[in-house]
Amino acid sequence: MSKNQYDVLVLGAGASGLMLAYKAAQRGRKVLVVEKANKVGKKILMSGGGKCNFTNLYVEPENFISHNPHFVISALSRYTNWDFIGMVCDYGIAYEERKHGQLFTLNGAKEILAMLLAECEKTGLVDIKTNCEVKAVNILDDQGFKISTTLGHFEAESVVVASGGLSIPTLGGTGIGYDIAKQFNHHIYPTRAGLVPFTFTDSFKEVTSKLSGNAVEATLSNELISFTEALLFTHRGLSGPSSLQLSNYWHAGQSFKINFLPQLDVEEFLKAKKASQPKVLLRTLFGEYLPKSVVLELQNLIWLDSADIAIGNISDDKLSHISQRLEAFEVKPSGTEGYRTAEVTLGGVDTAEISSKTMESKKQKGLFFIGEIVDISGHLGGFNFQWAWSSAHAASEYV
Repeated sequence: MSKNQYDVLVLGAGASGLMLAYKAAQRGRKVLVVEKANKVGKKILMSGGGKCNFTNLYVEPENFISHNPHFVISALSRYTNWDFIGMVCDYGIAYEERKHGQLFTLNGAKEILAMLLAECEKTGLVDIKTNCEVKAVNILDDQGFKISTTLGHFEAESVVVASGGLSIPTLGGTGIGYDIAKQFNHHIYPTRAGLVPFTFTDSFKEVTSKLSGNAVEATLSNELISFTEALLFTHRGLSGPSSLQLSNYWHAGQSFKINFLPQLDVEEFLKAKKASQPKVLLRTLFGEYLPKSVVLELQNLIWLDSADIAIGNISDDKLSHISQRLEAFEVKPSGTEGYRTAEVTLGGVDTAEISSKTMESKKQKGLFFIGEIVDISGHLGGFNFQWAWSSAHAASEYV
């Protein structure tokens, strides 16, 4: 085999690409990983605020969004969260569990990247080239592919598209994977930014801007789903886990509701306080549960005409109305922050045209799609990494 000939060529040195590279090399396959950016694993390094939420204790098919929700089952069952946790433990990487079963490294994402690179190194069969942009992928007459790059031409029996989606383009994400899929006549579901903050242009933007930096536990909901997690006010709108999660189920022009006090039955709470503390003001009561600045903004929005009236002097009907607004405050974003800050790309290569067992194209022998490029997106909480590990493992056994 000449120096430009490989068994497997992987497009993208991110989570799924590196995972596949070492797993395939363990089977004796000679692997080349090409990466457009100047460094490998950039998205791994910045994920989870630099701590890398590498998987979750509770991984279920319901944690993933796809036009074909059953597609993930095969790969997830053959390489589970426990398999990856086992490798993390073998490497002595310290980690912690945060709420909702999220697992984060204690000493930084660099340890996860170092582990993947060490596994590649161990095999002696993985070459990695950075600053290497793919220009064309063509089929060879006999078999396999010829790949033209800015660093020359390479030949490989199998090509694995692990180039990620369009999220955070500053980390090297491009549309090359979609272009290759289209070249081989794959259907692509329309892509959009997922796990992304909401933006506002109406009067509510003034509210979020004033409250920028404040976080509250809230429930965000629409007709499809609800999430109860931290809600963060920003200069441009709403962020935090609850917003990011809901963004996966939101389309332009839609509104959603915020329950600012999910831990309370607000109406029951207010009626009880009216009986026991008739002289107290509403802002004082809510101040026990929410930051003072948030209470004052909600007061301006919901009960300004009763701001200085003791609860004992507010009618039950009025208290009921205030309760309903606090538990179902409707907002209508103007949009999201887009791919610039999105953690994932929704949509992608249609799973109906990929084998769920091997991740191989049903349209072109030797062509594989793994990770974010596929029409699979996980919820926030380590699920997108788990999909990267599981889909890479599935393909690695067949490339």
